[in-house]
Order: sequence, then structure tokens, then C-alpha cells
Amino acid sequence: MSDLRTAFRSLRAAPLVSLIAILSLALGIGANTAIFSIVDALLLRSLPVEESERLVVMREGEGRSSWTNPMWEQIRDRKGLLEGTFAAGGQRFNAAPSGEVDLIDGLFASGAYFEVLRVRPVLGRTFTTDDDRRGGGPDGPVAVISHVLWQSRFGGAPDVIGRTLTLDRVAFTIIGVTPRGFFGHNVGRRADVFVPLGTEPLVRGEESALDQRSYWWMTVMGRLKPGQSAEQATAALRATQPSIREATIPPRYRPQDAARYLTGPLGFYAAGAGTSSLRQQYQRPLLALTAVVAFTLLIACGNIANLMLARTSARRHEFAVRTALGASRWRLARQLLGENVLLSGIGAALGILVAMWGSRLIIAQISSGDSVVYLDIGLDWRMLGFTALIAITTTILFGVAPTLLATRVPPMDAMKEQGRGTSSTRAAGFAGSLVLAQVSLSLLLLVAAGLFVRTFVGLADVALGFVTERALVVNVNAQRAAVTPADRYALFERVRAAALAVPGVTHAAIAVITPSSGMQWNNDLEFPERPDLPEDQRIVNFNYLSPGWFETMGTRLIAGRDFDTRDRLGGTRVVIVNRKFAEKYFGGASPMGKQVRTVARPDEPSVALEIIGLVGDAVYEGPREPLTPTMYWAMAQEKEATSRVSLTVRTTTSTPAALNRSLTAAITGVHSDLSVSFRPLEDYLDAALAQERLIAMLSGFFGGLSLLLSALGLYGITAYAVIRRRAELGIRMALGASPAGVVRLVMSRTGALVLG
Repeated sequence: MSDLRTAFRSLRAAPLVSLIAILSLALGIGANTAIFSIVDALLLRSLPVEESERLVVMREGEGRSSWTNPMWEQIRDRKGLLEGTFAAGGQRFNAAPSGEVDLIDGLFASGAYFEVLRVRPVLGRTFTTDDDRRGGGPDGPVAVISHVLWQSRFGGAPDVIGRTLTLDRVAFTIIGVTPRGFFGHNVGRRADVFVPLGTEPLVRGEESALDQRSYWWMTVMGRLKPGQSAEQATAALRATQPSIREATIPPRYRPQDAARYLTGPLGFYAAGAGTSSLRQQYQRPLLALTAVVAFTLLIACGNIANLMLARTSARRHEFAVRTALGASRWRLARQLLGENVLLSGIGAALGILVAMWGSRLIIAQISSGDSVVYLDIGLDWRMLGFTALIAITTTILFGVAPTLLATRVPPMDAMKEQGRGTSSTRAAGFAGSLVLAQVSLSLLLLVAAGLFVRTFVGLADVALGFVTERALVVNVNAQRAAVTPADRYALFERVRAAALAVPGVTHAAIAVITPSSGMQWNNDLEFPERPDLPEDQRIVNFNYLSPGWFETMGTRLIAGRDFDTRDRLGGTRVVIVNRKFAEKYFGGASPMGKQVRTVARPDEPSVALEIIGLVGDAVYEGPREPLTPTMYWAMAQEKEATSRVSLTVRTTTSTPAALNRSLTAAITGVHSDLSVSFRPLEDYLDAALAQERLIAMLSGFFGGLSLLLSALGLYGITAYAVIRRRAELGIRMALGASPAGVVRLVMSRTGALVLG
């Protein structure tokens, strides 16, 4: 303890050097801890359930991992494959009674979900297979809520069991609360409400996916039997695969599609860490950032080693006096190591604060308006252990060398140095090597940061083909409205007219898919003029639109006309195509008046489509994807409209969100059971570039930080050189050397180090 008190007084005696060292350590340790906390939560940590290593997920090789409910029912009915199985699919539930939505992320899960995961409630009970019946079990529709939702929405009330939670206008009885820290099997997404799979038709109504063989939306997982391996489970699954596949072939599949479906190899794969689409997306960027922050910490260690070396050199006379008075070399080393330990401890403590702030900032950058990312990055033993390990490592890296160099000089030599200001070149050479390493690493990081930033800027500058400013996307859901699918388009047209009547709205139009939303709908076509076109070259992106959509979006109409009142159900089927479509399928010639055909399906004949318009190319799925041939259909010509559409409005205000309340009133005035949510069009683009923006931002930050640390390292070596040559420089000035000449002399060595 006395050594630490002495170390504290010593550090307080040199506040500038101590502050620089502590801040350097705090940033270096904080950055590493922040990245580690995210890597740990997303890539390394197992699900917080018993024997998570026995969990497996069903996939088709390295490909498909989402399944239809008919496929799940086939797996469920084969009891001997695993000890237990479950299926679950994500759902955003609307807890608002009407108007603007109040969204809760949750899951539809089969009855054995909690049993297989071995999750026990902290209150009430979890649902079982008896609750998982179509329309609800003996207690009606039931729900299990997360600990977070229990605290935030119900104030942690102990009588929450038995209360009603309304989800998409359906009343669910709360029967249980999950343990703190459990949010489902899908890492990166937080499920706050779990409802039995059998209640899905109550929520989705006529759009229920339970009997659809071509609606891929569920994850199928299970628990291995004691002593069973994933390979053994896969072998058992593939033995039954032919009958499973045969019973679940989608009805619209062509013979070649059905053949591929029947032969796709099913298998069970380790899933102790849960499933995560976020993990697949960010695994490589996070590992790259881990290397970047490790280099940054090395630079910080080198920087502090130089600062401590310069400060130790200035104290050689002090150490000589202490030695002359009887202090042992070990006593001096212990004092210096105590100072290093104290620096590391303070730096680590501040680093934890930096890490907690930084990790939350990173998660906020990954999240988007309709896709909130959740990772458990709270302060726990893993985070503290990692921080302690870094602190110990940095103490060794920047503390040992200065200590050894300081205590190796004999007292008489140190006393002589006090007079003449020279010493062995060993310390100078060591310090110079550190600076060279720092400069090299910082340049490497700056070059990498420049490449990442250039990639992001390039994507951000992509010509979108539409205008994002002053545009608001209103997602309208008519699922609970008592309107038949055949009458929905007329309802949506009334909604569009109501939105146009809101003061501040200049244009309004409807589409099924919003550009840059990440959604995609494509299909293949037949081209009478090119019958020999390969099958994989006939795939085209689609979208359904109302009249006025291109004008609302700011997409240029090159030739022909937009959709209008002539394009209605029963008339000639018409489409509008983009320039890429014309270039690929018509050699750049005008496509106006030409026809293409839909591909005939077992339950759907081929339909001729007349091209009436040509528009400019526009980003479809996202800016990182290349521009592709795209075809736009008239929504009014469809027999049945989807229950969810995107109403894009162009406004006169620079803050379109200011119209949310007025638009909600106008839309619900058309039909009170419509649900609406709002999102600026710019947010879709921001979300599409989240990965590139995050990497560019962090690499730029760490590149700049490494440059700053290297500059501090240069300061340390320069200060050290001046201390060593103080007597020499004084003699030079006494003999007539100018101050500028002395500065040039000192800076020449610094310049040589940088250029080296």
C-alpha cells in the first residue's frame, strides 16, 4: 500500500505526463473492451439456457435456414429425431388499439419452445403444447412476456398474471414472465412477447401462413439426446427426408424447381449460441475491427512506454541518490512498477466507462427504425475479466522496459549524467524503435481507414434514381380492417386521396415495396423475341404501384406514360420497365408496345404484359446492390391487394415527421381499423448503409486516434532526447548556436524517425 501511495504522489508530481498516459490507456482499453463486448455478445456467448451445447438448428447445408409451417409439422411429428424440437418465427406485434402503431417485437413459437430450451419463468408459467392449438388452447390465446416488458409496461406488478395484452387487436392472457436476460433464441433481436404458434391465424387472419407451403418464415431448432451428435441426428433426418420433402412441395413449383427442392440436403447443425442473421452480416467486419483496435492498443502501449522512458530518464539522478542511500534495485523497480500498475488501473477504470458508452453507440449505429438491435452488453465478469487482462498486458508492455533501463544504470554513471546530460544510446535506440513501430502501425490503420471511408462515400454517392429529401413513408396495415382483399385497393386509393388533402403534402402514391428497404420480390418471365434466353437470365425484380408513384419518388419517366384510370381490373395488363430492362432484353431499343409474358405455373396460366412506359434506373433492394432489370405493375389490375402497403408522401416541410399526427388522423378517418407507422425515406437509405457507415466511422476514428497517439509518442521521444542532450545543447548555445539551429538539430532526429 505504501508503494501505491508513493506512486500516486510521483504521478501527481508530473500531471501532464500522467494525464496523457491515462487518457491514452482509457481510449485504448475502452476501444478494445467495447469491441470485445459486442463480439462476445454476438459471436461467442452461448444462449442463457441449460446445456446450450446440445441445441441444434435445421439448415439446408450452408443455405436455407427458414422453413414453412408444413415443413415444421413434418419434423414435429417425427418424435425420434431429437430429444425435443420447436419452431419459431419473428413478428412485430401492434399493441395500439388503433391509429399509429405501438410495436412490440415478439415470436410465434410452438408449444415445446420453452421446454426444449429449458427456460423456466420467474412468474406464472410458460405455454405448452396444450396451448398451441389453432385458435388458442383451453385458456384461450395466451402470452408469455419478457422481464423487460414486465418492468417497463406493467411496472413489475406481481399481479400481471391473468392480465390482458392486446396484440394486433387480439386479446392475449398473460400467463408467465421469462427470466431476466432471456429474449429468445435469435441473438441480436429482443423478443418481448411469446405467443403460441397456433394463435397465428388470429393475428394474421386470412393471410395466415400455417397452411402455406411457400411461406418461408420459421426457424426449426431442437435438443440432441444425451450422447447423440449432430452428425447422428443429421443421418436420422436425411433418412426421412424424401417423405418430408414430398409432403411439403409448394404447389406452384415447376418440375425443375420441385426437383431442386426434393434433393436439397437437410441437416442439424450446432446452435448453442443461438441463431442470428446479424451475426452473419457483421461477423467479418467485427473481426476486422478487433484487429484494428488491437493495433491501436499496441500504439498506445508504445506511446506510454516512450513517455515513461522519458520521465524515467529525467529521474536518473533521483534514482542514483536513492541507490547511494541504500535503496536496492528491486526497491526502485517496485516503485516504478507500482506507478505503472496505478496508471493501468485508472486507465482500465476509465476504459470501462468508454467501453460502455462506445458499445452502445455502435449498437445504435447498427439499429434502424424498424430493426432495433439488442445485445446484452452489461457489465459482467467476462467484460471485467477482459478489461483486467488488457490492463495487466499493458502494464507488462509499457512498464517492464522503462523499469529495466532505469535500474540498470550504475549510480556513479547516473550522477555523471546529471552533470553532462549524456547517457547510453541503448534507451534512445529502444525509444526510437517504439516510435518507428507506432508510426508504421498508425499509417497502416490510416490507409485502411481511407479505404473503408472511400467505400462508404462511394455507396453514399450512388445515383439512387429517386429523391429522398422531404419524403415520408407511411406503412399502412389493413389486416384488421373488415375489408375483403378485392376491395383493398379501393380503400388504399381513398387513403391516398386523404393523405393528399393534408396541408403540406404535395404528392402521394402507393407501392408494395419501398426502395432500399432490403425487401425483394422477383420472378422469371418469358420473352417471345428471345425464346433461347437462359432461365437464370430471365429473373426480374417486381413492384406494384399506384398512379403517380414515379412523380412522387422523383424517378424520371423517359418514354410512354404512367399508370392511370385506364389501367383497371379486366383491362389489358400493362407494365412499366426501367432502362436496365430495356438494355438487357431489347438491346437498348425502345420497349414501348412490346410484350412479355409471365411464366405458366401449375395453378396459374401465362399472362401477356404490354409495356407502356420506360423509366430511369433506380436502386431497388439497396445501394450496395447493382442496378437490375425492374418491372412495375399496376396495383389496380390485381384481383386481390395485399393488406400492407407503403404510402410515400412528398412534403413541403424539411421535417416530414411533423406531419405524422395529421396523416394519422386523415388515414384513420378513412377506416378506423387501419394501423400506420412512419419512417422518413432517408432512413431506409441510412439503414441500408449501416454496415459500411459503421466500419468507416470506427476505422476513421481509430485511424485518427492512432495518429494522435503516435504524435504523443513523438513528443515523448523528443522530450527524452532533449533531456539527454540538455548539457550539450546548452554548450552549443553558449558557443553561439542560434535557438532555430538548436530546434533544427533536435527536430532532425524526429524527422528521420518519421521518414524511416
